[in-house]
Amino acid sequence: MKHLLPTIARWGLGSFAVTVAAFAGIQLSAQAIAGHNSNAPVSYAADRIELQDRQNRVVLSGNVRITQAGLNLSAARTIVNYSDAGSLSIQRIMATGGVTVSRGNERARGDTAVYDFNRRIITMAGNVRLNRGGDTLNGGRLVIDLASGVSSIDGRASGSSSVTGQGESGGRVTGTFSVPEN
Repeated sequence: MKHLLPTIARWGLGSFAVTVAAFAGIQLSAQAIAGHNSNAPVSYAADRIELQDRQNRVVLSGNVRITQAGLNLSAARTIVNYSDAGSLSIQRIMATGGVTVSRGNERARGDTAVYDFNRRIITMAGNVRLNRGGDTLNGGRLVIDLASGVSSIDGRASGSSSVTGQGESGGRVTGTFSVPEN
């Protein structure tokens, strides 16, 4: 039994190292979205667009598609808040209803999302799933900091974010990683 313990320990550490390396791959992938230029022009399309001038917002509904410098957002409905201090400037996009944010081979899905242009943060909540190739992460809330390049996923969709929802992961982050064959 004594000679078996070092083997088990090595296997456990090796497995842990593979898991950490795979998670780092997902984190680097999330950083692909995090490398996004949030100052680029924003294009949009929807089945219906309603301009609410007094509230400084635009409501897009029905098959909403928003793009910015290779970053794509799709949802059933979005509210775009803007300021009008001489020129129009987007402040925040709030999206609901099967929200997908994608760039390159990375795709994040959730029930709701907020893209805060001032803070340069995208927060997704409720049944969040981050996919890159065969790798997946599931949780309650995903925060992508475009300024720092740091992305994190929490088990529950709680915290200081204005986006709330309940993830189906039961409060834990879960996932699967592809392990290359040797």
